[in-house]
Amino acid sequence: MIEIYGKEQCPFCDQAKALCETKAIEYTYKQYGKDFNRDEMMSTFPTARTFPQIILDGEKIGGFQELKNALN
Repeated sequence: MIEIYGKEQCPFCDQAKALCETKAIEYTYKQYGKDFNRDEMMSTFPTARTFPQIILDGEKIGGFQELKNALN
């Protein structure tokens, strides 16, 4: 299972969702300001400074490039 934590107008967030859809992989998308706030973000991803942040099978893997690498 893939969880994508993203925000509006984020090209890498959109690419992460599109990659999952292209590969027919189920994912959950959570949007900043709607599904989580800054405090929740910092609690879940304390070292994160960019979007998206992605969890793959319960493991925090990083952003879009890390997701792309993991799925190839």
